[in-house]
Amino acid sequence: MPKNKGKGGKNRKRGKNEADDDKRELVFKEDGQEYAQVTRMLGNGRCEAICVDGTRRLCHIRGKMHKKVWIAAGDIVLVGLRDYQDDKADVILKYMNDEARLLKAYGELPETLRLNEGVDVDGPEDGEEGSDYIQFEDEDIDKI
Repeated sequence: MPKNKGKGGKNRKRGKNEADDDKRELVFKEDGQEYAQVTRMLGNGRCEAICVDGTRRLCHIRGKMHKKVWIAAGDIVLVGLRDYQDDKADVILKYMNDEARLLKAYGELPETLRLNEGVDVDGPEDGEEGSDYIQFEDEDIDKI
């Protein structure tokens, strides 16, 4: 019979349910880093984000954050830029909602950036214009 070489089962892999409610120090960008807002999740540890400098980049979620820090569309993240690929970046840190508000108050994020708490997920209401929503025709769906 083989000896047990593991350190436990699936409950150990999940870890303790520790809440990160304690205040952590606010991390500002350095050289080679940029703030970005996630536009959509692509799967396989990747996402698409619009950086503050106006560039749309394909971002890779680093292994330390993968399956531990959940990132959704609309979240503010800190990405590390690549010297050899300008259209790709690596997600270093995800900012909580209150940290993103602080970054906006300090002037690190532009005033035109809409934070996640103000995003309308239900769609446009009566009388509002839905510029963010795309209406597809039947021909477009057949092409997909």
